[in-house]
Amino acid sequence: MSAKVPNPIDAYVGSRVRMRRLMLGMSQERLAEQIGVTFQQVQKYEKGTNRIGASRLQAIAGVLAVPVAFFFQQDNTQPLTTEGLGAISGLEDLSEFLTSKEGLSLNKAFMKINDPNVRQSVLTLIKSLANASEPTVTHAPPAAEVPFGLRN
Repeated sequence: MSAKVPNPIDAYVGSRVRMRRLMLGMSQERLAEQIGVTFQQVQKYEKGTNRIGASRLQAIAGVLAVPVAFFFQQDNTQPLTTEGLGAISGLEDLSEFLTSKEGLSLNKAFMKINDPNVRQSVLTLIKSLANASEPTVTHAPPAAEVPFGLRN
C-alpha cells in the first residue's frame, strides 16, 4: 500500500497557513488552541495531508488576521489552479524558503506594502533581477565576422 500523496491545492493552502503563522511568530500549538484542534492536526493541515474544511479555514483566517482568499492567492491575475504549483517537491522547496529567515523577512516587508502598484513594481523588479542572474549563453562570432583590428 503506497502513501497517499497530498492534493497540490491542499498542500499549497497549507503552506500559506504555515507562512502566515510564522510571519506572526505564532506556534502551531497556539494556532491549534485558537481553532480548537491539536497541534498535530495543524501540522497535517500545513503539510496538506489533511484537507481544511471551509468553516475551519474561516476560523484560521480569523486567527491569522487575513481574508480566506489569502490562502488561495497564487497570482493576482488568475485564480488558484494546479498549474504552476509544480510537483509536491516544488511546494516543499517553496515552503522551505518561506519559512527561512530570508523568506520570512521578505514576506513581512512585502505584506507591509499596501499600494498594489508598488507591490507590482517590487514584483517586476524581483523578476527582472532573477532573470538577470540566469546565465546567458553568448557565442563568439565566426572569425570572418570579427573586425579586422581585433584579430590576432
